Amino acid sequence: MTKNRYVKIVRFFSKNYAANLLLRIIYMVLPLSMFIAYPCMLVIEFFILGISKEWLKLLLIPLGTLLLVSLLRVIINAERPYERYGIPSVFRKETKGKSMPSRHTASAFVIALTFFYGNRIVGTVALVFALLIELSRILAGAHFIRDVVVGALIGIVAGSLFWII
Repeated sequence: MTKNRYVKIVRFFSKNYAANLLLRIIYMVLPLSMFIAYPCMLVIEFFILGISKEWLKLLLIPLGTLLLVSLLRVIINAERPYERYGIPSVFRKETKGKSMPSRHTASAFVIALTFFYGNRIVGTVALVFALLIELSRILAGAHFIRDVVVGALIGIVAGSLFWII
C-alpha cells in the first residue's frame, strides 16, 4: 500500500463515524468472538472425543500455528504501515515491528478451518469472519497487504493439516 493510499484510508475511517464504528467492530469484536468460540469448541469436543488423536489435532494445530507465526514475526520484524509512513493508524496502535505475518489473520484462518473440520456451516461462517478480520487489519493500517496474505496462507496451510494427518 502506498503512503498516499494509506493516508486516504486512515483519514476516511478516522473522520467517518459510521465507517469507523463498523471497522472497529470487525477489527476488535470478530477476533474476540473467534478466540472465545475456539476454546469453547475445544471444551465441547473434549467431552465428546476425550483426549484422542482428533482432539489433539484440534488443540495442537492452531497452537503450533500461533507459535510459528509469533516466531516468524520476531525473526522478520517487518515494520508496520504507521511506522513506515509516520502517520497514526486508525486505532492508534503503538506496536513497533512484528508486522509480518499477521498473527490475527493466521489465527483466524486456522481456527476457521478447525471449525470447518468439525462443522461445515460453522466453519463457513468462521471463514467469512477470517476474511473480514484480514481486511480490517489492512483498513485500520495495522498491516500491509503482504502481511495478511502471508498470515492467511500460513493459516490455510496449517488448517489443511486436519485432513492430511
